[in-house]
Amino acid sequence: MGRFRGSITKQSRREGINLAETEKVQKYLDKRPYAPGQHGQRRKGRPSDYSVRLREKQKLSRLYGMGEKQFRNLFEEASNVPGVTGTVFLQLLERRLDNVVFRMGFASTRRQARQFVGHGHIFVNGKKVDIASYRVKIGDQISIGEKSRQMGFILENMEALKRRRVSPWIEMNPETFTGTFTRLPAREDLALPINENFIIEYYSR
Repeated sequence: MGRFRGSITKQSRREGINLAETEKVQKYLDKRPYAPGQHGQRRKGRPSDYSVRLREKQKLSRLYGMGEKQFRNLFEEASNVPGVTGTVFLQLLERRLDNVVFRMGFASTRRQARQFVGHGHIFVNGKKVDIASYRVKIGDQISIGEKSRQMGFILENMEALKRRRVSPWIEMNPETFTGTFTRLPAREDLALPINENFIIEYYSR
């Protein structure tokens, strides 16, 4: 299955969370806090345990914009790493380059961040990286290429960064269009409306 390219707002309404993590989508969710479609407001029966766990997995994979195969492979990797599997899994997701570009405010959404990476606008430690799933390491410096710094979208995002709270595991220098990934985020740093234990149970069934 290819990457989802439809309305992120409709998908957010279906999942019940702000998948874009933007004010615009949140306002729409506040206005229409139910699934899309003519039957979206109908009350549903109690979902099965399997359905609950599947939905939680779908929420997280769609939040980070990943396909099932890639998502499952990353989960299996997290399962083989010492530590709390759920937290390790979230940290691996957070280390994806497209996500880090989004967290740094260079892009307004993860979808836009993937485009910036794919189009060669992003550099890691001075070298161009065009792979969205590239895994950022502690101490890596992420920057916008010099030729890309006058792009309208990027200038708008940098202006919006002044009003945006930067993640505590990231240090930013907006004047030089650079940011540094300083540490792995702790679980309490990640205000994600996700119960990762359900995802562990889903893949362990």
